[in-house]
Formats: sequence, C-alpha cells, structure tokens
Amino acid sequence: MSTGSTDEKMKILVYSDDAATRAEVSQAIGRRPAADLPLVEIVECATEPKVHQWLGSGEIDVAVLDGETQPAGGMGVSRQAKDEVYDCPPICLIIARRDDRWLADWSKADAVVPQPLEPMVLADTVADLMRRRSSTRLNAK
Repeated sequence: MSTGSTDEKMKILVYSDDAATRAEVSQAIGRRPAADLPLVEIVECATEPKVHQWLGSGEIDVAVLDGETQPAGGMGVSRQAKDEVYDCPPICLIIARRDDRWLADWSKADAVVPQPLEPMVLADTVADLMRRRSSTRLNAK
C-alpha cells in the first residue's frame, strides 16, 4: 500500500527526557521504516508542554513516548492526549518493565515496545502505526 507521492513526509514525535533514548529511537526508525511508506521527519521533544503543543497541532502522524521520562512519563502523557486531543495520532509507548503492561493499557497507547529497544521491532511497530494513520487520518494535510 503506497501512501502517496515520494516527496510526502510523515512526522514522528519522539518524547523522552533522555537525549540518548531519543537518538536510539530516531536511529531505529530511520528515514523510512518500511519501503511502502513515505520518508519520516523526526520531531524530538524533551518536555511535556512541547509534546502537547505538537500533538495538538495536527501535524504529528505517530508519537513514540518514553514511559520513564521525568517528571511527566509517557504513560500519563499518552492518556491525557488520547482523552483531550482531537484526532490524536497513534501512540507507541516504550516501557521499561514487563509489569508496566497494565499501565500501558491504561494509557490508551496504540502499541507498546519494551526496553531494551530492538530496532527492528520498533521500526515495524512504527511502520504499522504509520499505515494506520494514513488510512484513518481525519484532517487532510
């Protein structure tokens, strides 16, 4: 399934207070996580207010949130976004412990990826969410 022209890009928001985690996520996603998808533009955020600003802008296609971010973890940010953002993009939550799965469910995240990150798993998960976003996006670009 092709999503359109080759110059089309999808924006992926990466939220973590840890620059190394943001870099690891960005590297795993790469420029194009799957051949049938457009190129991606990574938007990095380290603070909760900036994440909400981006999510509310309607410009983000997929968000990857670090559940361990301080002081506002990705789980709470996900829950708030799913409750408050019109046409909220799909969210992938990175969790540190298996036992956090129930919290990830509570957060209304669309997908969960465990730490330590496996680049192929993360890229495949983000690709699936990008495909979903392409087919369900309410507001046209």
